[in-house]
Amino acid sequence: ILKQDYRFSETVRLEYPEIWALNDPKMRQHLEIRGIGAVLFNRCSLRCGSLPRSAFVVATLLMLTACLLPRSGPSKDEILAGSVEREGDAFIIAVNDDVNRVTSIVPAFRFSDDLLSAEELQVDTIRPGDSLELKIWENVQNALLGGSVNGPANLTNVEVDEDGYIFVPYAGRILVADKTIEDIRLLITSSLSQQTPDPQVEILRIPGDGATVEVTGGASGQGVFPLERSVRTLSAVLAVAGGVTIEPEEALVTVLRDDQIGKIWYEDLLESRDSDIALRPGDRIIVRADTREFTALGATGAQTRVPLEGRTISALDALASVGGLNSNLADPTGIFVFRNEPQEIARALTGEEELKGAQRIVYVVDLTDINAIFVARDFAIRDGDTVYVTEAPFVTWNKVIAALTGSLSSINTLNTGLSGT
Repeated sequence: ILKQDYRFSETVRLEYPEIWALNDPKMRQHLEIRGIGAVLFNRCSLRCGSLPRSAFVVATLLMLTACLLPRSGPSKDEILAGSVEREGDAFIIAVNDDVNRVTSIVPAFRFSDDLLSAEELQVDTIRPGDSLELKIWENVQNALLGGSVNGPANLTNVEVDEDGYIFVPYAGRILVADKTIEDIRLLITSSLSQQTPDPQVEILRIPGDGATVEVTGGASGQGVFPLERSVRTLSAVLAVAGGVTIEPEEALVTVLRDDQIGKIWYEDLLESRDSDIALRPGDRIIVRADTREFTALGATGAQTRVPLEGRTISALDALASVGGLNSNLADPTGIFVFRNEPQEIARALTGEEELKGAQRIVYVVDLTDINAIFVARDFAIRDGDTVYVTEAPFVTWNKVIAALTGSLSSINTLNTGLSGT
């Protein structure tokens, strides 16, 4: 049909001058086809003059039809052509048991050592925003604070100001922030002793907004919760908030403290006391559903973004979640998983120790091999993966034939109509 260097014979150029445009390098690159079209374009050495004009027209139509047909994405051959072995920028790796051992990483969330090592808060420590209730007994008939020998003077809702002070009559302003109830009792007693003999002081702390945490997201009860003697840990606060409204196996708990961010699976928090942490005033607790997902494309039952249900999901599970392979389109030997792997994993997979940074890896699974079923069952899909299933070669051929048949029929109908007129 055309020569090895894609040039047409002079005869064809004269008879079909519009086809000469195919000699343009850009047009050649656009029209180059792989797979089924390769026998028509890439390695054909026949000269155009050796074929009848009608055969040449049919062959040309086959070429153009195969190039311009709609499809869901690249073919298997086109993906393989993008490997580093062919001067591409992706490593293409067949999935096997060794690959699974390197790549099957379960997403584990745990708090940092700083968060885990923090001791439980001393709830008796007074902070700005707290309030105190004071009861003061005086052992005199005419009490300074209005009490009597048989009853105390009650000072209610004595709020700790932003500087950490309270005011007590006849004792003045007293710094109470970061002090315990016992420390404050001794301070007030000492101050009043100069005005009245042997005063007795009792103090009750009312938690304010100075020692609170915020719970938002998928918790049953969102709001601001004070840190009290029975509510000082993450699990305790979530229990007071009513637990979570989303599925426990999908719930992810995030704790924000100053410039630190810690995450843990809700189930891990419930199952392990070692995962629980002591809270601090100002902590923000956010409960969210797992947002990890993968993308399914190509000859599958659905082309969509799919949430990762559970902590791990295999390649077989991923395919099943979108309806499996499309039996009318899919090539079971061309199942690909596109992923950016971190440097350590990429080096372990390729043996290339000089690799720097994340690398583009394309994993390929051939489900026509019985062992591949087990391998795919153990291959873990991760957040951000793209699962792509190529179309079978005969699908392209069927599209070419269907398009060509329709085109020739239309031309024949047009010719018949013109002849009739």
